[in-house]
Order: sequence, then structure tokens, then C-alpha cells
Amino acid sequence: MMDEKLKGILVGVDYRNREDDFVHLMEELRGLAFACDIEVVGEITQNMDQINSSHYLGKGKLEELKGLIDYTEADLLIANDELSPSQIRVLEDKLGIEAIDRTMLILDIFARRARTREAKLQVEVARLQYMLPRLVGRKMYDQQGGGAGFANRGAGETGLELDRRKIEDRISSLKKELDVLTSRRKIQRKKRERSGLPLVSLVGYTNAGKSTIMNKMIELFQGSLDKQVFEKDMLFATLETSIRKIVLPDNKIFLLTDTVGFINKLPHHLVKAFHSTLEEVAEADLLIHVVDCSDPRYETYIEVTNKTLKEIGVKDIPIIYAFNKADLTDIQIPLVKDNVVYLSAREKIGLEELINLVRKNLFEDYVCCEFLIPFDRGDLMSYFHEKASVLKVAYEENGTLLLVECRASDYERYKEYVIRTDNCMDNSSTHNNIS
Repeated sequence: MMDEKLKGILVGVDYRNREDDFVHLMEELRGLAFACDIEVVGEITQNMDQINSSHYLGKGKLEELKGLIDYTEADLLIANDELSPSQIRVLEDKLGIEAIDRTMLILDIFARRARTREAKLQVEVARLQYMLPRLVGRKMYDQQGGGAGFANRGAGETGLELDRRKIEDRISSLKKELDVLTSRRKIQRKKRERSGLPLVSLVGYTNAGKSTIMNKMIELFQGSLDKQVFEKDMLFATLETSIRKIVLPDNKIFLLTDTVGFINKLPHHLVKAFHSTLEEVAEADLLIHVVDCSDPRYETYIEVTNKTLKEIGVKDIPIIYAFNKADLTDIQIPLVKDNVVYLSAREKIGLEELINLVRKNLFEDYVCCEFLIPFDRGDLMSYFHEKASVLKVAYEENGTLLLVECRASDYERYKEYVIRTDNCMDNSSTHNNIS
């Protein structure tokens, strides 16, 4: 028999001088609860000068909430703001049900979505660090249900029965294992740096379409579906940083990474736990900021993403804005304005325009060179055919003439074989000289 869904009541305080959109946050809280398989059976909000430091809501609203709990037989109170350990204890004591908050919901979603060993470790560390002061000493209202409370579910051996020392030891053990994986990631990153391939990172609010854009690029330029990443229309479908090599028709190559999506009030413990993963973003040569422009709150999502990028140390990296899902608006697509492209990844409209912006940002240092390659340097012939765009080939008495569009570093490296440089954007006259 399948377990029945937990029933939850959403509660929120719209306090004075609040900087974010309270109505939107409550809508988002409902979406987070849905993603955790919680049935929302009620909602109570209150306007206050500030959050009640003792029990979150005012006393009158607390009585109203208790009546709603009795009527709906709810299992959970779900607060829109982060609850302190003392607030949780007071609420649970007065209401007789488990009290959780927005952060706990996000941590639970991450725990469900994590698939790789590294992601699972990162999530568990974040979850334990956040829950530690909230687990110890809290009342176990879930005992009658066989330990099925929200805070305890999916925690395995890290349930409420463990004492503080055991939880701290577990965190220490997990961190040591993560350090090993982080070292491996750094080695992989150094190998990529030595390859000289530029790195492009997809960033943006959760469910904006980052994974869809990545998969469509893989399909378009690799013609293979086996390298595609997981995508689904849900919050935090992607937790792992996936890296794929994109080879354009003219042999220009870059690495494309898909990263975890951001959200309002992304828990600090999660940002900290995923720091080694998010370093991929901070070291990128170019960011593609994916925005769901069909959502009326997309400007808020841009602000949240930019704030999170700043928090993880991203600065001075060129950004392309990919306004995705534009087919759901009245905008004629594809449309390009400076470093902004309106597109529909799902419908494959605007991807070429997006790639052209990537070219413009990544490959400005490419030069057109006419090389005379000696016949005994077949290795150089192979290198240029693999790593550059060979525009023309001609055979002379003392070697092979190649008109090549290549990286400036390759030009410097093989300068002894260069007989002429040309403008890559206008090389028709040179083309005529090589047949």
C-alpha cells in the first residue's frame, strides 16, 4: 500500500520593508510543497511590522491556524521564512504538528533529485548542517506515524534518534569524502584548462530551460542523443554539473556546462555545499543566462540569479541573455538585440542565433592564416583539420597550402609556417588565390 501524502498548511508573514514579492513567494512555496508530494490543504498569511520572534505569527493568527489544522487534519505547518530552532519548538508545542520551512522543502527536493555520489553527499551535508540545531530537542510528533515526519523522511541513519555528536561525526565523514571528489574535480578542471577549450556555462532560475538548450545544442551539433542530459518540467531537475563538448561545423570547439538552477532564498547551506560544483560557473569564459521570458516575473528571476552569481564569486565574465520560451509570448522570434536573443529551445527556434552570439564572444581572437605545411609534417595537417577550420587546400611543389581559421595561440605556435594572414570575415580574395 502506498504511503498517503502529507497534508500541509502554508503560512507566511508579509512584514514591513520586505524587499521581495510576497505573493510570488507564497505561490512558489506552494510549488515547492507540490514538488515534495505534499498536499496543500490551507493557507494563512498575516501583515505585520516584523516576524514574531517567538512563534512566527501573531497570537490571534496562531489560534486561527490551530482551528484550520483541526478542520483539515493537517500534518505539517510550512513557513515561508526560515524558522529558528526555538520557533519550531514553540510552534510544534502549541499546534501539535510538525513545523518546517521553505529551506527544508528545498533541501528535500535536492535530496530527491540528487543522482551522482557527489551531489548526494553535498545535499546530505547541507541537510544535516541545517537540521542539526533543529533536530536536537525537537518534539517527535511523528512517532505515532512510525517516524514518518517530514524532517525525518529520507534521512536514513541520520534520523531524530541520533544525538548531536553522531550527527556531527557524520558531517565530518561526509566532508572528507567530498574533499576527495573535489580534488578529482580540480584535476579534471586543470586538464580542461590545458586543452585550451573555452568554457561556457548555462545559468539561470530553476526550470528556465537550461537543460533543454543544452540538449538541443547536442542534438544540433553532435547528432547524438546518448550525450543528452536529464530534463523535465519541474523544479531543480538538474543538480549535477554536466559538461559536453560542442563542435561547430567550422571546427570551433567549446565546452558547455549545465548547472543547478537558482531560486529565491536558495539556502546558504546548499550554496556552501555545492560550492565546488558551482566553481565551474565562476571559472567560465562565457555565461549564457537562460530566462523564462514567458513568466511575468522574469525580471525578478534575473535579479535572483545575478545575486546568486555574485554570492559564488562570479565577476567580469561576459554574459549572453537567452530569453527562452519566447514562443509563448507575442514576440516574433528569433530576435537578437545586442547580447540578448529571444528563442524557443523546445521548438528549436533561435539556436543558430544563440550560437552566433557565442561565436562572437568566444572566438574574436581567431585569425585567418595561410600556412605552407611541409609534406613531412602530416601531423600538422591532421592537427589543423581536427582543431581548426580549414577553408581551402592546395598542393605546391614544396608543401601543402592551407587557408585556416584558427586560434591566435595556434597562429603563434606555428608561426614559422605562416606565409600570409587574412581577415576571417572577408577572405574571398584569398580564396581565389588557392584552388
